[in-house]
Amino acid sequence: MDLHDALSGIACPTITPFDDGEVDEAALVDLLAHLREGGVDSVFACGTSGEFPSLGPEERRRVIELTVDHADGPVIACSGATSVGEAVDHVDNAADAGADAAALVPPYFTPANAPQGNERFFERVAEETTLPIVLYNIPQYTGQRIEPETVSALAERDEFVGIKDSSGDLTYFQSLVRETPEAFRCLMGYDSLLVPSIRLGGDGGINALSNVVPRTFREAVDAAETERGQELQSEAIAPLFETCASHGFAQATKTGLVHRDVIPSDEVRPPLVSTDDAAADEIRTVLEESLAVAER
Repeated sequence: MDLHDALSGIACPTITPFDDGEVDEAALVDLLAHLREGGVDSVFACGTSGEFPSLGPEERRRVIELTVDHADGPVIACSGATSVGEAVDHVDNAADAGADAAALVPPYFTPANAPQGNERFFERVAEETTLPIVLYNIPQYTGQRIEPETVSALAERDEFVGIKDSSGDLTYFQSLVRETPEAFRCLMGYDSLLVPSIRLGGDGGINALSNVVPRTFREAVDAAETERGQELQSEAIAPLFETCASHGFAQATKTGLVHRDVIPSDEVRPPLVSTDDAAADEIRTVLEESLAVAER
């Protein structure tokens, strides 16, 4: 499998279903079946939407194993950590569980005091592990962005195959496309910028709401250069994204999945709190409007 080619299109950053505080394995299998039917190209396990900071090492491993067993396509395992050693352990764990690649965020408690610090962090993890690495830029959670020059330097190394950019900064994303090799995959993580990012030369997206409406994202990627792609972006994806963003993605995504009868519970782990009734009603209303646009 050529991982560069396989990482194009739409990847779903799966939520982690819970039941009475434990990972709900049956619900995860049902979710993965829903994604297969929806036509996603790959799966991004244990990411932000998957509540990875709330999962223990063995839980991460089990989630990745189940995902590998039931996903249709490559599995990228988020291996975020605050130290090189911990990140190496997570990447090794992901490799043992059968993942095809690992995703790394910058250290998110003690930020680098210079861009070279993040570059060295990523290099050290790559040197001590075997999986291909996808960089993950999400400055609203890590407190720092991965500078374009850092991405450009790492993209010249064989170990680094792409980046997920969830910053919401389209100018930054365009600089990544411009300054990295053609084989290096630039993937949009900010759902409401998916179609514009592809038109600027991006390779696809890793989008939380593809959990809920995978077929919409499948069609949006396939039709990105057409008026239909823009219609889906502006009328089906963007309003749903804005609504869910205002209530928290893990919680809101689970609310949508319960509404669509994909999973039985919208339970999240502390410190997150499930959506209240008013928020859930708003999400369901906007979701139905989004589905109506997709079905035109």
